[in-house]
Amino acid sequence: MAKRGKKYLEIAKLVETGKLYEVKEALELVTKTRTAKFVETVEVALRLGVDPRHADQQVRGTVVLPHGTGKTVKVLAITQGDNVQKALDAGADYAGAEDYIEKIQKGWFDFDVVIATPDMMPKLGKLGRILGTKGLMPNPKSGTVTPDVATAVSEFKKGKLAFRVDKLGSIHVPIGKADFPAEKIAENFDAFMQEIQRLKPAASKGQYLKTVAVSLTMGPGIKMDTVLVAKHLEA
Repeated sequence: MAKRGKKYLEIAKLVETGKLYEVKEALELVTKTRTAKFVETVEVALRLGVDPRHADQQVRGTVVLPHGTGKTVKVLAITQGDNVQKALDAGADYAGAEDYIEKIQKGWFDFDVVIATPDMMPKLGKLGRILGTKGLMPNPKSGTVTPDVATAVSEFKKGKLAFRVDKLGSIHVPIGKADFPAEKIAENFDAFMQEIQRLKPAASKGQYLKTVAVSLTMGPGIKMDTVLVAKHLEA
């Protein structure tokens, strides 16, 4: 186990061992656990009561955070014809077809999101393994395969978040920066968690929200009381 620095250990004392925090208290506490010299990201980690091995228990979707993630997202649009200029006008960092597909095949990854128009998906098939292992393969369920490339580009540049449960039933996403006002972090958290609740699979039995924790990039995890989280979202 890596040794923790003196500053981290001091900050960690702010988080009570074994305590399950209510939502407001946890979100206010997380910004006080800064240990890095850079502006850390506020992250939410969930474990859900689903079995991702079954197609009817997959939890996958997108949500537009009211205040964005605070991160500048580089968007690549794989498209052709008039859509290339539409994507660029909407804020895409890169837009094109075969030229970018070839660049990716050669190891280029200077982007965070790939958006594709449906007509380009057959050509993108050859990148399935390359993009799939990095979670970057466009998919209609994540809003990254669409004929309306301009709207998709604009939404992701403004803070649209794509997420997907992993094989352990976990989801890990950013919901802002440590220098965000507390109310903005809270509104982003609520928007994300409301979407998680909405996507609860009918096949999921028992407790859906197994664990919910919030932390900064380099800070200690702050676990929330899942019963209180559920009540908070219902309010």
